Amino acid sequence: MSGKAPSFAASRLAAALLGCTVLAGVPGTVLAQDSAAPAPTPPQTPAAVQQTEVIRSISVAGAQRLEPETIVSYVQLRPGQAYTAAVADQALKDLAATELFSDYSITSTDGAVVIRVVENPVINRIVLEGNRRIKSDKIVPEIKLAPRQIFTRSKVRADVARIIELYKRQGRFAATVEPQMVQLDQNRVDVVFEINEGPKSRVRQINIIGNEAFSDNQLRGEMVTKVAGLLNIFASTTSYDPDRLAFDQQKLRQFYLTQGYADFRVVSAVAELTPDKRDFIITYQVEEGERYKFGKVEVESQLRDFDSAALTQSIGVNEGDWYDAKLVEDTIERLEETAGTFGYAFASVEPDYDPDRENLTMGIKFVLNEAPRVYVERIDVNGNTLTQDKVVRREFRVAEGDAFNSLQIRRSTARINSLGYFQENFEVSQVDGSAADRILLEANVQEQATGELSLSAGFSSLESFIFQGSIRQKNFRGRGQTVGLGINYSRYSQSANVSFSEPYVFDRNISAAIDIYRRDYNNDYYDQGLATYEQSTTGLQVRVGVPLTEYMSLLGRYTFNLENITVDESQYFFDLDGDGTRTCEPLLAGRYLCDAIGTRSTSILGLSLIYRSLDSGIRPTRGIDAGLSLDFAGLGGSTRYARLTGQFRQYWPVLGSFIFSVQAQAGYILGLRDRGPGNDDVLLTDRIFLGEPEIRGFDIRGIGPRVVRRFYDVDDDGNPFLLPLDDESTVDDALGGHAMYMFRAELEIPLGQGVRELGIRPSIFADMGAVFDVTRPTLNTSPYPDGIFLPTRDTDGNALYTQTNTDGTVSVVTNPLNPAGTPNTALGSSLPPFVEEFYGDTPSPRLSIGIGADWNSPFGPFRVNFAYPLLSQEGDDTKIFSFNVGTRF
Repeated sequence: MSGKAPSFAASRLAAALLGCTVLAGVPGTVLAQDSAAPAPTPPQTPAAVQQTEVIRSISVAGAQRLEPETIVSYVQLRPGQAYTAAVADQALKDLAATELFSDYSITSTDGAVVIRVVENPVINRIVLEGNRRIKSDKIVPEIKLAPRQIFTRSKVRADVARIIELYKRQGRFAATVEPQMVQLDQNRVDVVFEINEGPKSRVRQINIIGNEAFSDNQLRGEMVTKVAGLLNIFASTTSYDPDRLAFDQQKLRQFYLTQGYADFRVVSAVAELTPDKRDFIITYQVEEGERYKFGKVEVESQLRDFDSAALTQSIGVNEGDWYDAKLVEDTIERLEETAGTFGYAFASVEPDYDPDRENLTMGIKFVLNEAPRVYVERIDVNGNTLTQDKVVRREFRVAEGDAFNSLQIRRSTARINSLGYFQENFEVSQVDGSAADRILLEANVQEQATGELSLSAGFSSLESFIFQGSIRQKNFRGRGQTVGLGINYSRYSQSANVSFSEPYVFDRNISAAIDIYRRDYNNDYYDQGLATYEQSTTGLQVRVGVPLTEYMSLLGRYTFNLENITVDESQYFFDLDGDGTRTCEPLLAGRYLCDAIGTRSTSILGLSLIYRSLDSGIRPTRGIDAGLSLDFAGLGGSTRYARLTGQFRQYWPVLGSFIFSVQAQAGYILGLRDRGPGNDDVLLTDRIFLGEPEIRGFDIRGIGPRVVRRFYDVDDDGNPFLLPLDDESTVDDALGGHAMYMFRAELEIPLGQGVRELGIRPSIFADMGAVFDVTRPTLNTSPYPDGIFLPTRDTDGNALYTQTNTDGTVSVVTNPLNPAGTPNTALGSSLPPFVEEFYGDTPSPRLSIGIGADWNSPFGPFRVNFAYPLLSQEGDDTKIFSFNVGTRF
């Protein structure tokens, strides 16, 4: 008696079960299954047993890995037992149930029973072929087969189903999996899953039946699932997802309930796969029902601390307005929060609906149920492996033993989120305490990287290539301290700084910080090979802050700077009187620079009043950040001025997930030392400058007062002419100003789930501002200033701005005479005639609009901006593109 015809080899049987054919005589060769091949002979029934025999002995033939006694234990045959057709048939079923054998049979000769088996092969390895959309490391954990396991057909079928299910989750319903088996020696096999991923099944069409009040397009706009097309080419929700289909039904119901249709329901939602398995057609059948208005609305309070009539007046739901389920939910939440503010942590509000289907009104009674006043029994901090407990606990606005206050709990959550040490959207959990009037507060944190390694690069027409790098640890040693080191390098500036801050000095609510820095700056406007001036600043700043209220704090600071400003004397000093004394010439060195040359010390005492109610210090979505600062330079040192600045930022969530923010800033600096007629009371290095990054679309220091130097050239006829303002030879000297204002509006745009998972957050913005108010400088309005240069003159005494060269060409005169009448080579024979013009000293706004995006890329946070200036003034320096990149650790 056998489980399969003896003529079939074990490998052929296993291959047939897998849906493949093994080429006989060629081990390891696999062919596709031939539909014309004869099917394996089905297991024979034990009809050959003609009479009852008594089992005298049981032996096993063909066992390799399994012990014969083990195989015998799988069946119910025992010596002395009667051998019948039913017993033999059950024994075959028992062997099949083990799934350990590819072939098996039972024979009996005069009571000598022989169990012949061919064991299933051992799996050598699992091979995946054709999978490109889903990587192997995602598929292998779903496969139950593994190397060194016994091959079974049921596990193969199960693994095929799991792989197909993975592809269905990605919307690839046309995916197929063909299992193949490659025979090896020693009864081993390689199992190969040949995967045909197929195209992604997208939603071709969404049909809605039964809607009358709203159009199909309006209802489709409420759904998460979108129809595939050019308008949704970047959307990640155009593929079919059963879970998303159920969610869209909820979205439709929510939409109708907010519009007054209290009886709305989705009758059916059917998704049909097209014959080619490439697309889905989704059809919703809905019943809108009648539209309701609010009837009588009242609040019934069972808490003695609340008056029902007063609560009814405050909820903002009016009789006669269209029914809105979202407004009802918000009212319930506000009532519960109000109760929680007074210590009723477990107070619940139950709406009692009273629909009047005849008059189409919906009466509601909000019942504020009785609940005990609750106190905080304990505060637990869990999950912090690096951060000390006190760093989290000191951010709580309630203490153990205090009455529960939902407002303070929300504030505690916002303060912990603002630290930036833990997961986004952290929430303080509330757990029942040891008694009905006790509650436990749990801060279940997940620590994230708090170190920042930032690298940014850019290019500007002013500073060419710019590189900035910084390293900062915001949670140093888990104490909440911040240490940082930063460097900056560009063609015109280099700087380095070291900083340290302690938010709680000696565990008291007093913050302190210190910065030590060195900044070197050189300015090259007129000749790309020469520096107009070099400024070196070495200094330190000490800050101390104390809180005044929960959201307001006072910050005092002291700054001491030692500055040294120099110029290249061989280029910018001039012996004007011919007495051998060389002094700085403003026409050569730049306006207002000569009086800034030298070494000076600046001692600055500052005070800031800060208001901050942001819900997060990293990515705020709501709240205000405002400040007013006053700095006085003159407490020692050689510089005297007073500077007042104010800034304001506010964030709102709008239109669902959009984040809208506005920012305003203004400032003024007043010189406290009279520097005489024609000189500005504020040194060039202390004035206010504006441009990138404050106002995108303009270059660094690209806005505000400036002196522009325009040079002469000659045309083809040998006539001199003044080069245009936008000529590349034109250079400008940004002078800065005493006053500035700036305004920015930005809207962060939410994208699909797939794009959000990549960390991409685009935004559109508008920037506006200006810097102005500086003493107008004395300008050179003639090609050769009197007393500095003497033009070459012709025989009639006329000034010559051109000269005929030995080769017959005409060029501008570049070797003017000095007052002594000799060639002025000391001033640089390459200097052509020029004139100076004054631009930009106006409060007229500069305005730019643009788009930008933040991306948490694999190599760090990345920001890119494209901005276009809509309003600018003559002389402004514009810039369209900028970016920066960094990383975290």
